[in-house]
Amino acid sequence: MEFISEAGTHNHADASTLILPALSIGNVGQLAVDLLVASTKAERVGFLDSPYVLPCVGNDAYGPVPQGHLALPLEAYESASNGMALIQQRSPVVKGRMIEFAKKLADYVAASGKKHVIVLSSLDFGRWQRIDMSSGSQMHYLSSSNADGTDDYCEKLGWKRLQDYNPNQRSWKYLNTLADGNAMPEDSLPFEGELEEEEYYYPSLPFAALFSSFKAKGLKVTCILCYCSEGDNTPDAFHLAEAACKLLGVSPSNFHGNTDNWLIPISWKTVYGPPADMSLF
Repeated sequence: MEFISEAGTHNHADASTLILPALSIGNVGQLAVDLLVASTKAERVGFLDSPYVLPCVGNDAYGPVPQGHLALPLEAYESASNGMALIQQRSPVVKGRMIEFAKKLADYVAASGKKHVIVLSSLDFGRWQRIDMSSGSQMHYLSSSNADGTDDYCEKLGWKRLQDYNPNQRSWKYLNTLADGNAMPEDSLPFEGELEEEEYYYPSLPFAALFSSFKAKGLKVTCILCYCSEGDNTPDAFHLAEAACKLLGVSPSNFHGNTDNWLIPISWKTVYGPPADMSLF
């Protein structure tokens, strides 16, 4: 994976935390990163070129008025005042290449000196088998801090560890072995049809590949996860972005003196299609 610097910019060594999305239902992780980039007024410092990501191109996503700056599949941003770096992914990974993509991305992130990676992703609400709303929180997490995926600080925030995570399950062991770059004996591979079973759902998602690959490189990684359904997922994006801020101990109200907390990216005006033509009514 190659990094191409934006002309006239430079990376800040103190941005030791990286936030990035894992593509999933409703694109909530991407929308949350949009919010963070726009609200922190993060500077685009370059692009990542990967053969495993489908090509795409678009207009400037953050404005406030589009200037014709091209948006590309993998963009790197930094908010030096908040000590955070961000990667926005605008198109999916080529089918069957998620592990390769995650490993190459982990190599790049480790080489760039990042210490903590926060992955933002959504999960299919229809897969939530044991609904527990007693805490009033819809946030779930998965952390590399402990072998069982738990993290004391995340627990203090009232989040719940992903219930279906079991590092001793065959599916998670298989994923971890691939992330480590080791060969897998044939009798340990999933049988044909098993990937449709419930225990393989979470390990098959992009966040799981990223989690295992970052962990294999010795990086601290925290996945923040929310359950949702397809539709208008902007409220879920706010919740996920706010959760990332809580984890980092920063407040959106302090982002460059924004009194309204969040700045809405201009691209959101057409995120669900162009505005309706009201002249016909």
